[in-house]
Amino acid sequence: MRIDKFLKVSRLIKRRTVAKDISDQGRVLINGRESKPSSAVKVGDEITVQFGQKLVTVRVERLAESTRKEEATSLYTLVKEEPIARETGF
Repeated sequence: MRIDKFLKVSRLIKRRTVAKDISDQGRVLINGRESKPSSAVKVGDEITVQFGQKLVTVRVERLAESTRKEEATSLYTLVKEEPIARETGF
């Protein structure tokens, strides 16, 4: 499954076009490597997404073409969520 579709189906990102844009900007990593919107995702992969000033890392537990809102979180397990250290100009 493509990373942009997984992010949308899992509801980590609400729209596929937004998932595509974020991937194009280099803000999505699969197993520590920068991904394109068309990059393939497999069960067991770790995905890191930069949301503003935080990094969210999840492990893919299963793949599905579509899910209901209640089932979306069963597609992944949250590994860690951490703030991005701000650089000060001092």
